[in-house]
Amino acid sequence: MFRSLHMKLVMILVLLITSLMAVVGAFLMTSVTNFYIDDFYTQMNETFSDVSFWSALQTEAAQEDGAQRLQALMELYSGTLGIDSRSRNYYILDADSGAFLAGSDETAGATLEQTANILTARNGSVGAENDLAARYMDVAIPVSGDDNHFIIYIRDDRATVSELNNELLLIILQALLVGLLVSILLSFLLAKTMIDPIEKLTEGAERIAGGNFDEVLEVDSTDEIGILTTTFNDMASVLHDTLDAVENERSKLDALFLHMTDGVLAYDGSGGLIHCNPAAVALLDRAPEDCVYEELFEPICPFSRVIGMRRGDYAEAELSVGGRSVELYFATFSDEESGGVLVVLHDVTERRKTEERRKEFVANVSHELRTPLTNIRSYAETIRDADDIPREMENSFLDIIINEADRMTHIVQDLLTLSRLDSGRTEMVMARFAFGDAIDAVLRSIALEARRHGHELTHEYAQDLPSIVGDRGRIEQVMLNILSNAVKYTPDGGHIRVTAGDAGDMVWMEVADDGIGIPEKDRSRIFERFYRVDKARSRESGGTGLGLSIAKEIVQRHNGTISLVDHEGPGTTVRLELPAVQPERRETPV
Repeated sequence: MFRSLHMKLVMILVLLITSLMAVVGAFLMTSVTNFYIDDFYTQMNETFSDVSFWSALQTEAAQEDGAQRLQALMELYSGTLGIDSRSRNYYILDADSGAFLAGSDETAGATLEQTANILTARNGSVGAENDLAARYMDVAIPVSGDDNHFIIYIRDDRATVSELNNELLLIILQALLVGLLVSILLSFLLAKTMIDPIEKLTEGAERIAGGNFDEVLEVDSTDEIGILTTTFNDMASVLHDTLDAVENERSKLDALFLHMTDGVLAYDGSGGLIHCNPAAVALLDRAPEDCVYEELFEPICPFSRVIGMRRGDYAEAELSVGGRSVELYFATFSDEESGGVLVVLHDVTERRKTEERRKEFVANVSHELRTPLTNIRSYAETIRDADDIPREMENSFLDIIINEADRMTHIVQDLLTLSRLDSGRTEMVMARFAFGDAIDAVLRSIALEARRHGHELTHEYAQDLPSIVGDRGRIEQVMLNILSNAVKYTPDGGHIRVTAGDAGDMVWMEVADDGIGIPEKDRSRIFERFYRVDKARSRESGGTGLGLSIAKEIVQRHNGTISLVDHEGPGTTVRLELPAVQPERRETPV
């Protein structure tokens, strides 16, 4: 009830009148009290300052019955001193003991307490100090005559002041009651002119809060409330347009955050999560409610440091989550105290892997080229410096130089092939050819090398294998690489078996040998560039470590797979699978 403007207006007027009457009453009552106190002490001072009266007091005090004589004199001056025996009385006390001797009120005198002014008078000085906390006014004046010492003590219990203050209080309460009635009547009159337009504004604001911007408030006056109503209508129109623009921008941002690949987390000024897009959930591998800043990022970049940044500043960090490398960017999105922190997450796992592969690739290339270059230089310097080297040894050294130069040429050619495959600049000459004919051609080309090592080379596949679409030369290069590895890494006198077939829209070929095999720890890396299981033996056989990498790139360009097949016993089995029909694709010529 007291929340309504009408009631507040009534309360304001009531408090105003009450406060005013309270201040006026307090001022009047204080003024009356002070006037009465000042008048008492002024009256006492003027009376006892009268020389004739003071001389009479001293004369009477010197008499043998001084107390009775002083009482008689005080009775004569009771009118001058304002003695009324009701609120103001006089007492004649013994100066030495303070005992009551005579006075206008013997009953009160018998129980009279020793006040501060009486004690002062007993010490020989006039006691006329006003105690504001006391309920009385008093003055104590020592009077001496010969050997007699008395104290004339006048005491006023302020009864007159209290009665007057009570009358004033009654008048103030009556005025207050009238003022309250007037304030209530005024509040009802003001309500009609002030509260009704405000209630209309309130109803309009409620409609706007509910999303209804169509109704315009009627302007009934040209005063401040009329101006407020006009401004309210203008504000509603601008707010409508602004909300439409904000909603449009919000929809764009929601779509952006929803579909962007980078993760975005937003925290308020106290560290509470206010936004988390799906990419951030996937990168951090935890639910949005578990993305607590203190648990995730506080050790990396303290929240207090980020919230204290200026606009435009940011901090970088990196976090490993479940095998992923995630770059973190921290920034504040507002300079205000109510601002917060924005964290952007970027998955750099592949980039880190690429950088590692690039570093490893450069190191491998440098190593592979340095070895033949070292050999060439060593043998060339030997031939140059030795004068009596036999012709047969010289020719042997030259053969080694030629072989190392050929090995370098093969490495460079393989690197060039990989570079073109990576960049997509290698042209694939797609044509339909018989898959079985390609296998036959490769077997004929490798047969001599297999016999030289004493291997038993067998094959088993149907002659009517489906034809496929692809670059026959590249496919045969892959097949030859697989067979060459089987011949190289199988001890002399081994067995190499080639099988092939088709399954649905795919054709396949497997090459199985009983050679040295590939350890389990190396199987996942066998198709990496420059990776060798036995580096020394690979170099002795002339391998560059790039053959299987090139084979894998070619097969992937044909939408096929090349893999190792698990089998029992020694040796290695490599499986090649290719689709019979290639999807349409654009080739970039060299």
